[in-house]
Amino acid sequence: MNHLESAFYGKNAFWRYLVMFAAVFIAANTIGAIPLVIVMVLKTISDPNTLSELAANPSDYGILGLNSNAGLVVMLFPFIAGLIAFALLVKPLNARTLTETINGTSRVRWGRIIISGLIWMIISAIYLFIQIEINRENFVLNNLSNTLIMLVIISVIFIPFQAAFEEILFRGYLMQGFAVLTRNRWAPVLLTSLFFALMHIANPEIKEFGVLTMMPQYFLFGLIFGITTVIDDGIEIALGAHAANNIFLSVMLTHKSSTLQTPALFEQTTIYPWDEFVGLLISSIIFLAILKYIFRWKNLKIMFSKLDRTEKIQMQEFSE
Repeated sequence: MNHLESAFYGKNAFWRYLVMFAAVFIAANTIGAIPLVIVMVLKTISDPNTLSELAANPSDYGILGLNSNAGLVVMLFPFIAGLIAFALLVKPLNARTLTETINGTSRVRWGRIIISGLIWMIISAIYLFIQIEINRENFVLNNLSNTLIMLVIISVIFIPFQAAFEEILFRGYLMQGFAVLTRNRWAPVLLTSLFFALMHIANPEIKEFGVLTMMPQYFLFGLIFGITTVIDDGIEIALGAHAANNIFLSVMLTHKSSTLQTPALFEQTTIYPWDEFVGLLISSIIFLAILKYIFRWKNLKIMFSKLDRTEKIQMQEFSE
């Protein structure tokens, strides 16, 4: 095992994690906001009412004269800035490399990212097809124009950075920190799932359907990705599935309260949050079962085993 165990050999004082989170937050909201600020300034020069209109509808980038695709790029740019800041700071702050944060070794298992992404995408497509067959009136064909092609390109290029930022920060970095603190594996999974859910508390879905209705979905996402991280000894599977999930939603399905307001292929007119939760739970169980078969996971009880800094860490390269 490498991922959680390797954290014992870095610098793990609690203040270092606070500094890291503050630094990536500042980078994301300053450097990452530069494209948005430039657009706002240019638009405000021509229309002084822009700022007041944007204050009333902060997620409506159409006020700035941006179409949905351009708005998506502006929305995702802060994650790129935050990821770069993390990559630059993790070595001096924690005496750890970026890849050691990913899986405790010096090499990323790219095959796992691709495989898990494809599996999640297929499961999502099947689930959407079943939903449409059950309730056709709830889905409207939303976009068959050339903008859909551009949306695919933008989503495939930019969304993986957003997924990588969240997975590296939570399932990678923060899970390693909690592992050192708690000396076990299950507590880091639960704690990072909770923090991951809380990070999304400002999402428009929360405002529309309520905290107690939507937060379980975010927690479940974090829980599933945390379990795969522990069992597979790295965050690659979580990263691939996370990116695939967001790309799929961006391109295939949108609704009026969605965080990703994109010109997707379909629009869902009515959302049933608890039905979606059950669907996510079933999809996640199928996802884990397929991964267990493909990667031949055997020691599933490792989730509840203790961590000891005296354990021998295998620093050899992973084999696919």
